Parts: sequence; structure tokens; C-alpha cells
Amino acid sequence: MNRQLTNSKLLLKPASASPALHRVLTVPQLWGIAVGLVISGEYFGWNYGWAVAGTVGFAAATVLVTIFYITFIFSYTELTAAIPDAGGPFAYAYRAFGPMGGFSAGFATLVDFLLAPPAIAAALGAYAHFLNPDLSPQWVGAVAYVVFVSINLLGVRDSANFSLVVTILAVAELLVFMALVAPGFQLKNVVAHTDSFGWSGVFAALPFAIWFYLAIEGVAMVAEEVKDPRRSIPRAYLLSIGTLVVLAIGTMLLCAGAGDWRQLATIDYPLPETLAMVLGKGSVWTSLFASIGLFGLVASFHCNTLGYSRQLYVLARNGYLPAFLGQVNERFRTPHWASIVGGLIGLGALFSGTTDQIIIFSVLGALVMYIVSLLSLFALRRNEPQLERPFRTPFYPVMPAVSLVLALICLLAIVYFNLLLSLLFVGLGAISLGLFWRFGRQRINVHLTTLGEAERH
Repeated sequence: MNRQLTNSKLLLKPASASPALHRVLTVPQLWGIAVGLVISGEYFGWNYGWAVAGTVGFAAATVLVTIFYITFIFSYTELTAAIPDAGGPFAYAYRAFGPMGGFSAGFATLVDFLLAPPAIAAALGAYAHFLNPDLSPQWVGAVAYVVFVSINLLGVRDSANFSLVVTILAVAELLVFMALVAPGFQLKNVVAHTDSFGWSGVFAALPFAIWFYLAIEGVAMVAEEVKDPRRSIPRAYLLSIGTLVVLAIGTMLLCAGAGDWRQLATIDYPLPETLAMVLGKGSVWTSLFASIGLFGLVASFHCNTLGYSRQLYVLARNGYLPAFLGQVNERFRTPHWASIVGGLIGLGALFSGTTDQIIIFSVLGALVMYIVSLLSLFALRRNEPQLERPFRTPFYPVMPAVSLVLALICLLAIVYFNLLLSLLFVGLGAISLGLFWRFGRQRINVHLTTLGEAERH
């Protein structure tokens, strides 16, 4: 069989008689998932960039990363609309480069989506601890895992509707935050205490700037559950990136101008602390925001659990992970074992690392996945010009080339400043590759043989 045809069929047919995912999602729900996946990045995590680059250096890093994400989303949308598969980057890389390409994208995507939730869970715990010092941040995060994995088991329609409601509340809350902080904004605060930072800080801050947008690509992982994916997905992506750019820039500038930004640079609850600077810790608005500030974290946590479960499901369905992870619950039509196992892995990360290290590790996975996806775009344009593309990347090949160069710059900078974490990432990748080479290839070959025999008959 032709390799491209074989790759495509492998991705489109489940490896077992398990029920298929349910196509129920629309543009508003996709927007809710896309923004929900990311919006916690406005609530915490980005501020660690101030600790290594200052406000001015971090602003430069954010501009660079914003340009990258805009060019990337316009490029990535072509892939998602043309190949609406729950595997997302795995599906594109498999179709473009075969099993090894699929492995590279699948491993990187798993690192991205499995480690974003524990970082968010840590921030949920920190916000709860801010409200009640008697609460343990880690155990609050653990409870969040139990609650939201359970919600995701009940069906994608209810899960997406929940995401939409919570995301709308989170966006509204950020707009209220900006309105409350704006009267206290002073430009002199933004540029204060930045003399000791230079260009090295800009590059060191890149992973925290990426946190503003990390995981927006996760919409691709619910592509098999979307009504009319070839039209709905491009619209949702473009609406989402516009929303996130406005929120990221507004949040960063207003926090920097509210007072001494150094007080915010190493905490997991920078927004309530910013309000405390402007309005005072005793303000009703400060306490209220810390309470409802959980909406943004809940939205991202919930949507990222949805994302990792679909990636585990697809990798298992296609022979890269144990088959039981590819099972779909007959009643709720959700990948229940993938949700549960991913949650257990996240809990391990929650209790074993600091928030900034988890963020950097997640970003490493994301950047590798971005690079493989962009290479897949170029390869598929060359090898499959006849592929139906409802959305085509504007200014091709310039736009994806710019995105690819920026992704490589970000990856090299992060590796340079985080060598030990990068070596750990490579080591885990090597172990996973060894396991795949030993066990996974046999399942894929059996699956391909079965498909070939079915074709002949």
C-alpha cells in the first residue's frame, strides 16, 4: 500500500471495537475550550519572567512570543482543518513522516498536556491558601484533580458547556481586574528596577512568556468531536488567539504599573496581590477577586484534562501506548482510562516539583511539538498537494517559516538556560522511544496488516 494512504487509514480507524467519540461541539464551545485551555496563563506563571528579565525584558520576550503564536496559529489551523483527528500534532506528523514522526509529536504533546495541569493545580492551591492560610496548596490541587477528571468522564458535551461558562466568567473577571487596576497604573513603575537586566534575561524569560498562550493548540485534540470541523475549527482558533493577545498584554502591563513589580515576581497569585497594591489588602474587591479568580484556573485545569485524555486515547488507539488507554466508555463516550491514568501522572508531578520547573518542562514539550507540526505542514504541502484544505495558511511559505525560526530560537534559549531539565526531557524521550521500539512497533505492524487484508477483501 502507498505509505501516505496507510498512515491516513491507521489514524482514522480505531484499533478495537470500542465506540467512537461523539461529534457535538460548535464554534462557541470550541472558543470556550481554546481560551479555557490557556487563560490560567494570565492568572499566574508569566510573572516568573519578571524575576529573570525585569518588566522591560519580559515585555520584549512577550512581544517575540506573541508574534510566534500568531504566525503559528495561522499555520497550525491549516493542519487542524485538513486533518480533524483527535491525535492533533501526532496525526499530522504521522501522516507527514510515518511512525517515528508520530512518536516525536505524540511524546512532546503528552509532556505539554500532562504537565500543564499540575502547574495549574499548584496555582489553584496557592489561590485557595491566599484566601485561607489553613488550606494546604498541594491537597487543594489534588482535590481539583479528582473533581475535574470526574467531570470529564461524564461526556464531552457537558464538559464543553461547563468550559464555556467558566471561560466566559474568567474573561469577564480579567476585564473587571483591568478596570479596577487601571486608575493606579503608572508608567514609572513599569520601567523601575530594570537596570540590572539585559538580553540574556529576555531569552531566559521565554518559557514564562509562552505560558501566556501555551495549550491553545489543544483544540485539535477534540477535532473528532466537532460538528463541521473544517469550518468550525478555523473560526474558533482565530477568535481565540485574538482574545488571548488582548488579555495577555493588558494583564502584564497593568500589573507592572500598579506598584513594585518585584513583589509579584515569584508568587502564584500575582493578580490578587496587584489589587492589594492598588486597593489595599482589606478591600472587598481584593478578597472577592481572589475568590472568583479561581474561575480562570478552573477553566484551564478542566480543559487541559480534556486535552491530555484525548492524546493518551489516540496514542493508545494507534499502538503507541497500552491498548486499555484507547477504550471509550460506552455510556458517556469518553476515554475513561486515559483520563484517570493521566490524572495519576499529574498528581505525581504536583507533589514532586515547583511550579516554575513544571512550567518550563511543559514548555519544552510544547516547543518540540510546534516544530514537528510546522515541519509536517511543509511536508504535507509538498507530498499531498491534492489534500483538501478548507483553511490555507496566508503568505505561505513565509508565515510558517517565520514561526519555525522563532520556535527554534525559543527552544535553543530554553535549553541553554535550563540544561538539567532539558536533559531530563531528552532522557524521558529516549526511554519512551526504547519502549516504543520494543513493544509499540509490533502492534502498529499488526494493525497495518489487518487493514491491508481488509482492503484486499
